[in-house]
Amino acid sequence: MFESLSDRFSSAIEGLTRKGAISEEDVAAAMREVRISLLESDVSLPVVRSFTRAVKRRATGQAVLRSVTPAQQVIKIVHDELVEVLSGEDAESAELRVNKPLATVMMVGLQGSGKTTTTAKIGKMLTQREGKKVMMASLDTRRPAAMEQLQVLGVQAGVKTLPILTGHSALEIAKRAKQAATFSNYDVLLLDTAGRLHVDEELMMEMTEIHSDASPRETLLVVDGLTGQDAVNVAQAFTKEIGISGIVLTRMEGDGRGGAALSMRAVTGKPIKFIGTGEKLDDLQQFDPSRIAGTILGMGDIVSLVEKAAETFEMEKMQRSLRRFGRGRYNMNDFRLQLEAVQKMGGVHKLLSMMPNSPKMAKPSDELVDDMEVQVRRQIALICSMTRKERANPRIIHASRKRRIAAGAGLKVSDVNSLLKAQRQVADMGKRAAKKGLLKQVHAFATGQDFEGIAQGMSAPSPMQQRKLSSIMQPKTRNPRFRRRR
Repeated sequence: MFESLSDRFSSAIEGLTRKGAISEEDVAAAMREVRISLLESDVSLPVVRSFTRAVKRRATGQAVLRSVTPAQQVIKIVHDELVEVLSGEDAESAELRVNKPLATVMMVGLQGSGKTTTTAKIGKMLTQREGKKVMMASLDTRRPAAMEQLQVLGVQAGVKTLPILTGHSALEIAKRAKQAATFSNYDVLLLDTAGRLHVDEELMMEMTEIHSDASPRETLLVVDGLTGQDAVNVAQAFTKEIGISGIVLTRMEGDGRGGAALSMRAVTGKPIKFIGTGEKLDDLQQFDPSRIAGTILGMGDIVSLVEKAAETFEMEKMQRSLRRFGRGRYNMNDFRLQLEAVQKMGGVHKLLSMMPNSPKMAKPSDELVDDMEVQVRRQIALICSMTRKERANPRIIHASRKRRIAAGAGLKVSDVNSLLKAQRQVADMGKRAAKKGLLKQVHAFATGQDFEGIAQGMSAPSPMQQRKLSSIMQPKTRNPRFRRRR
């Protein structure tokens, strides 16, 4: 997500960071690169002109040119302008207004944009995170099995759906859903409307009738992020006809450009409330302009990473594992807990997308990341092949036991050796971290106690910081040339 924008922005800003002082010509050259990257990412031309003009005006001021670290000042200006473009004047409008029951949320959009799946995602999020009592109803009487699809997704998400009755129109279903939700004291009613392949008069008439009768508190337009610049035209058409209150961008995990997000907020004036980042029901993020701006500038999304970890890890197991980690008692049970947590959080691909990056640090290739995913699954299989005593105390695993463990997992003895070596390295790393006083910071980061403070100003480490981290975390090995003589 936003990979193209992030790469071009990082390369443009990297030229500024190499200089102790910057001039107006340096800023102009960087803004040319930024302008090209925005246009290539399907950002509309008026938005590009307004953005680059504002950044250039602020970045060529005397406060920046005389600053001790002018490059960092420019990065901050670009970040602030990105946040302003993405958030607009009313930052609170991005919140979903479902505080008072019965809050009706109407989902609209073209066919194939992901309305039904997004409806189930929002229903699950409101049920699990906010404790709302939610009902979903499908008003799509044209697409085959549309109602059955929402019913199946409702079972998977643990959200109640309106019973299916054939022969009713979309308006009649909407009325019946509102009556049922009111009678059963539901907090939120999600209405999944029908879509078309394009914006037409029949679609808008149906949307207008349902909208006037249901009086929804929120009307969310679901748009496929892969449609690029045409997504802005769709948003403008729905805004003009029925008056939407927010936008949901789907399939953003497959869009490396992300220009639709920048354009739609600036052109339509409507807030982007959610971003769909996958096909699973948990792959829905609340749109946060500051986090998105940080992602575009290569700062990662540390806040989302910590929030995801807090949702995935069980706190008691996490704290117990961290205590053993600091005492050097880190065993295979702790190792398996972390490996399974990586899978629950979306795998190595998802974690790397949230981490800060730097143009000076080469990104791992897709083949390498895929190999890492396979390695995680193999390590879990090997740990499951061990006995309870072996997982608690890996030191008792000798040659015969290694052969049995490898055979039980369908792998080789060399794979068992690699797993044992990785476990010992992590255990040794815990001892060194405890000695250097880093364990408290790791605990605060992992448990999410101070993730806002950690995230503020988070950027990729410098080369010097990378060397220091490497010296702390990597196990020390003795040079074979300098062996002590006996």
